[in-house]
Amino acid sequence: MTDRIELTTANEFIARHIGPRAADEQAMLQTLGFDSIEALSESVIPESIKGTSVLNLPAGQSEADALASIKAIAGKNQLFKTYIGQGYYNTHTPAPILRNLLENPAWYTAYTPYQPEISQGRLESLLNFQTLISDLTGLPIANASLLDEATAAAEAMTFCKRLSKNKGSQQFFASSHCHPQTLDVLRTRAEPLGITVVVADEAELGDVSDYFGALLQYPASNGDVFDYRELVERFHAANALVAVAADLLALTLLTPPGEFGADVAIGSAQRFGVPLGFGGPHAAYFSTRDAFKRDMPGRLVGVSVDRHGKQALRLAMQTREQHIRREKATSNICTAQVLLANIASMYAVYHGPRGLTQIAKRVHQLTAILAEGLSTLGLKAEQAFFFDSLTLNTGSRTAALHAAARARHINLREIDDQHLGLSLDETTSQSAVETLWEIFASDAQNLPDFTALAASVPSR
Repeated sequence: MTDRIELTTANEFIARHIGPRAADEQAMLQTLGFDSIEALSESVIPESIKGTSVLNLPAGQSEADALASIKAIAGKNQLFKTYIGQGYYNTHTPAPILRNLLENPAWYTAYTPYQPEISQGRLESLLNFQTLISDLTGLPIANASLLDEATAAAEAMTFCKRLSKNKGSQQFFASSHCHPQTLDVLRTRAEPLGITVVVADEAELGDVSDYFGALLQYPASNGDVFDYRELVERFHAANALVAVAADLLALTLLTPPGEFGADVAIGSAQRFGVPLGFGGPHAAYFSTRDAFKRDMPGRLVGVSVDRHGKQALRLAMQTREQHIRREKATSNICTAQVLLANIASMYAVYHGPRGLTQIAKRVHQLTAILAEGLSTLGLKAEQAFFFDSLTLNTGSRTAALHAAARARHINLREIDDQHLGLSLDETTSQSAVETLWEIFASDAQNLPDFTALAASVPSR
């Protein structure tokens, strides 16, 4: 008699995974005193919740069929051009980085390695990431990445609380110009710690003596580029520390936070070659002064010497971390976004300092040309100084403009029923700017001349 031939592949996927064999299951069930998995489940699930989570699911599929179904669902997505900004930007991932790093399973980990000495190449890339962040922020020490900008801001808040000399304060100032998702995470983290997050416009800020720290956005979420020097001095005079959430690409042109007195700089490295990925994951960065390094969250790659006297890389100052100091740790975030940090690191290597600056200048100049063209159409940008983002007072046309943009598969930033915003990025081109003018122009208006404006518009 021949073996029965299976005519479907629905269960083949199970055998490809390491798990208990049937004999192992029976041995464990016998030890527990049950004859089946169902009997075990029946005995441990309370009657009060039985049947409340029953799912009416279709029959299982083979691996090939499941992948085909998932691709069919994904095919329903509509690919829109996004100008929303707020910390998320389109970017070009260089082909060598895409091929050799992002698509290479050898790099597939979100963690700094648990045996770092055997991963010298990964540590070298992370050391390069730290150096990149330190150079752009003007602060001498940076970690090997955190989870995202919002959680990095929350880490900065607790960092300021530990180190501020204003020990009696339980209030943290957060600028209303910070990204909204950052403010939400700050409030969530602050509540169980007994910290009050005060969100307000820093331009209207009076006495700052009640705060142990502050978070400022640079450039602001709405696009403004503010001079924070005087404000930072006021906070320091009140024994408060200042954290600045800064855009890395903008920092190739703007004054680094460390040079105007910031104690901490945090932000996202997403626009350095990391795809949007439906909102994540993206690596965050955290840099600070050397005096504060033992209170810095996250992992730190350092340069050391091996037993042969040769230079070697290792994870430094691990006594800050929870696997050593446990409840006394100053860093409870031993995970990171190392794959994405390495992409950002290699993006910087690929372009070099001059290339990064050229990208930033091109993005800013296209934004200035866009703003001037919008001005001729009767829509003046509210920003006196900006990098890549604009806020427009569109009045009663706001809803219609959003609808017109969506009809062209474009997403603009929704602010309120009188204003909208937009942010340009590395992928923006002349044709993209002209398309935006077409959306904002009324039927009777002539479109601006891109070539003429490009020759005359100064940088702002």
